[in-house]
Amino acid sequence: MMHSSASKLAMLQAHLGYILEAALLEEMADVAKIRETVTDEIVVHVGDQLQMIPIVMEGSIKISRENESGDELLLYYMEGGDTCAMSLQCCTRKIDSQIKATSMEPSLLLMFPSENMERWLDHYKSWRQFILNSYHSRMIELMESIDAIAFMNLDQRLLKYLSDQAKILGSLEINHTHQQVADDLHSSRVVISRLLKQLETKGEIKLLRNKIILKNF
Repeated sequence: MMHSSASKLAMLQAHLGYILEAALLEEMADVAKIRETVTDEIVVHVGDQLQMIPIVMEGSIKISRENESGDELLLYYMEGGDTCAMSLQCCTRKIDSQIKATSMEPSLLLMFPSENMERWLDHYKSWRQFILNSYHSRMIELMESIDAIAFMNLDQRLLKYLSDQAKILGSLEINHTHQQVADDLHSSRVVISRLLKQLETKGEIKLLRNKIILKNF
């Protein structure tokens, strides 16, 4: 699907018009590139050289850390109007990506050249505030992830994870395999399958093939 500058401007106004001034939004619409993704598509790999920074317009993106063995640790999510603070950091410092970004569902992103984003920091106070707010929000989410790992039992983390997924996707049906859940929680499939079965026995979820259905958020 083709998107005109006008349609990109409308999306930006809907998500960021409350914080960014009109002149900046028009500049953003002029330089933005569209990227549309499908579910489970990898948007950014660890080690990528980042030239473009995304802002999510539709859908949701999972940000995770990945080691050399391919093991993942969930860090936070990006939704409508969000940008990735860690990608911004990599761009401004001219270093390779330290994170992996994966679409949780079909998503639409506006991609901005890194040099424009740096210039906007100098010219627009509202852009600086938006970036600072993004850093703050991602930091709070990272702290919540650390707290969950440090202070929650795995069964509590699992239930929180499922509830967070349902809220982000807007559905009680989560189309994840047990292995996907295990990867996000940095655990083993066998352990996660056992805990999911326990939750099903308690009546909190229902398990189907490659699908987990919550009884409530």
